[in-house]
Amino acid sequence: MTDATLEFVGTATSLLRLGPFTILTDPNFLHRGQLAYLGKGLASRRLTEPTRTPASLPELDAIVLSHLHGDHFDRVARRELTRDPPLLTTPQAAPRLDRWGFDAVGLSTWSSHELERDGVGLSITSTPGRHAPGLAQALLPAVMGSVLTLDTGSGDPLRVYVTGDTLYRESLREVVERCGPVDAMVVHLGGTRVLGLLVTMDDEQGARLVQTIRPKVTVPVHFDDYRVFRSPREDFVARFARDALPGDLRVVERGRTISLVP
Repeated sequence: MTDATLEFVGTATSLLRLGPFTILTDPNFLHRGQLAYLGKGLASRRLTEPTRTPASLPELDAIVLSHLHGDHFDRVARRELTRDPPLLTTPQAAPRLDRWGFDAVGLSTWSSHELERDGVGLSITSTPGRHAPGLAQALLPAVMGSVLTLDTGSGDPLRVYVTGDTLYRESLREVVERCGPVDAMVVHLGGTRVLGLLVTMDDEQGARLVQTIRPKVTVPVHFDDYRVFRSPREDFVARFARDALPGDLRVVERGRTISLVP
């Protein structure tokens, strides 16, 4: 199987190196102490430091943005990120990013964007996400997950599912039904609460998603960078062991790189 790694920058920001492709996810480069603006008059202060700046990034083949929120795409990213690669995001976020000069591609749910290099293909497919319960969805931006499928033309494809800031729903089993078995899942946790409402998965919901998707590898991100995060990674790690969840749990610290290959 070809090489596949994740370098963790912080929050949900990662560099995915999948075969010949380098993908940046959810670019958040605010420094410790700066405020991320979440809309509707809401803001949260960053507690951690990112391990990269836009200037230190390698050449990118694409940027995948789960949603347009200040802790996933901030004013530093808007000002300093390269405009060259396609920026794949929700149809709701794409027009604004396009106005800011990015090559924004709005992906409706289950639609895909294809990359190709030297006979190797990478397909990025938008998957469903729900950022808040019930009517509260209207208060938060539309969100998507993504399945990145690397096909070298030899052997089975490698599939990486990046959940985005979604709450757990049993219907997310459709990710596997439509896209195929997941080799690695990068799960956004944190148990984020806004005005008392849970808007990202906590350890319990994250565990339910692992049971539903049954990835061979699970990598938790998005767990302690902002004050609105209430469910630490340690809770998920403990629950993973206690519930004997399927697959391999791989914990990665900021600035470090881990393999996504099962």
